[in-house]
Amino acid sequence: MPSTPRPLRKLGFLTIGLFDESDPRRGHESTLEIIELGEQLGFDSAWLRHRHLQYGISSPVAVMAAASQRTRRIELGTAVIPLGWENPLRLAEDLATVDVLSGGRINPGVSVGPPMHFDDIKGALYPDTADAEDFSYERVRRLLDLVRGKPASDFSGTRGFEVFSDRVQPHSPGLGRRLWYGGGSLRSARWAGEHGMNFLTSSVVKAEAPEGPYDFAEIQLSHIRAFRAAHPDGDQARVSQGLVVIPTDSASSEQRARYEEYAAKRTPRTASPQGPARMMFAPDIVGTSQEIAERLQAHAAFREVDEVAFALPFTFEHEDYVQILTDMATKLGPALGWRPGA
Repeated sequence: MPSTPRPLRKLGFLTIGLFDESDPRRGHESTLEIIELGEQLGFDSAWLRHRHLQYGISSPVAVMAAASQRTRRIELGTAVIPLGWENPLRLAEDLATVDVLSGGRINPGVSVGPPMHFDDIKGALYPDTADAEDFSYERVRRLLDLVRGKPASDFSGTRGFEVFSDRVQPHSPGLGRRLWYGGGSLRSARWAGEHGMNFLTSSVVKAEAPEGPYDFAEIQLSHIRAFRAAHPDGDQARVSQGLVVIPTDSASSEQRARYEEYAAKRTPRTASPQGPARMMFAPDIVGTSQEIAERLQAHAAFREVDEVAFALPFTFEHEDYVQILTDMATKLGPALGWRPGA
């Protein structure tokens, strides 16, 4: 039986931060302005999607650092950093530094696996060690240990005039509790729970049962419950859901038509598992805030969470994002029981 829907406690949004190759600064400024707007509207969190060798945010840690100096309250997250591109020790230093600068507001989300199109980029990324790199959960465990203060060196103390630490500096004590794993499978959900992480579940999950029928919401629900069953905090373990929702309350007729066309083009992929990995995609939800709230409250997985990071569509204009975020904060959030941050 489905649970009673929880009042929405934390409202967040996710952006890919697209930019024009000929004017990358304007695109990054737009992203920062959207985050500033999110804080003004009372959003609890803003999340950055990660894109390498594309025209989106390639360095979300740097963008979070910039955003941290232009905001005071809103939390800043990544959804997600693919660790196959990262050295866990260096990433731990960068994350801790930005967390200190932000006053303890960052929520790094990560995932594992070989980098996308690895054969095309391994010569540039790992010219000498490509065949030896470990892209398993072990890479996440290393990051967790380093962020949480476990030794990174066999030595600490003074050598000559310099003082050395055996753990990552700066050390940000609360950061270890704000690490998230972005997963779309039962195995990932259980691993994240067993290692005391938080769990990001998006609009993409893996259909692991050999036969259908397949229901996205039920698959996502099974992941949430598997994560919490494995987590020391049980039902209180943090889960954030990241569906694509597009409220149209204050949209113009031209905007509504574009939004509906965008969703319609993406709908066919939601009918059945896609590709060898058998990925299931959630339909985008377009409509008034009241219509969206009713659909979410009937969504089996949404009923299990009290945090969301609604994904902004990738290809819209800055003015569209202003309208969507404003409707989310002033109409949709309250319809789901949320109240804006101070």
